[in-house]
Amino acid sequence: MAETKPSVKPATSVQVKKSNNAISLLAPVVCVIAGYLIWRFLLGSASNFTKPGTGAFWPNHEGPKTALSKMYLGGIIVPILIGCFLTVITFVIERFLTISKANGSGNNADFIRKVQYHLANKNVDAAIAECDKQKGSVGNVMKAGLHRYKEMISNSELTTDQKVLAIQKEVEEATALELPMLEKNLVFLSTIASVATLMGLLGTVLGMIRSFSALGEGEGGGDAASKLSVGISEALYNTALGIGTSAISIIFYNMFTTKIDGITYGIDESGFTLTQSFASLYK
Repeated sequence: MAETKPSVKPATSVQVKKSNNAISLLAPVVCVIAGYLIWRFLLGSASNFTKPGTGAFWPNHEGPKTALSKMYLGGIIVPILIGCFLTVITFVIERFLTISKANGSGNNADFIRKVQYHLANKNVDAAIAECDKQKGSVGNVMKAGLHRYKEMISNSELTTDQKVLAIQKEVEEATALELPMLEKNLVFLSTIASVATLMGLLGTVLGMIRSFSALGEGEGGGDAASKLSVGISEALYNTALGIGTSAISIIFYNMFTTKIDGITYGIDESGFTLTQSFASLYK
């Protein structure tokens, strides 16, 4: 009868985290709609202009009374840019809450040192208790690895190398489930960082085309030059709004990726801690 080789159990103690991508995809649409409502009914309120226009979708108002009402005259690109800005704010808040939760309740470096201390004393239960206190991504990965670590201590079928590989595999599986949650929705910030400036320039170009067209239809003179300068000023609101939105996106995108890199480093260190501890204590 052929001898059967012991194999590592493929099961993992890590639970798959469910996420609703529909909400993430719906948020930008809602923000753009909100941007249009702000542009149309707040900035474009008839009371903000000396010569209110007519029309339901895009009234042709003239004579803005305030700086904000001048933004309305920037054109139809303005509500899209406002929507982009609202989308950035939405995902900045969402990522801040998620990454803060993933960072855990305490310093990850201190947490890993406490786990190392308990493992050096062969007190795995105390190390797991530290994970329950810490929580966060590093705590979750460490806890998953510790459960497999505890199983491997009492396992007499596998060699030490196989046990270390089993622990390492558990850590990798837990990491593979944690990282996507950390990086989720950052694509919206990176995309808006690139697109907002271009959208702002597009709105400015369209506004300047409209201004020069109006100049060509007039009789010229100082009045025409005055209208042209006003039109260009209104068009430049698109550039300002686009650049501002892009700058905020870049700042927060870089801030979040830096925090994620720190969490990822803590996860890698936790995996190294578990494998090295087991290899040295249970040869």
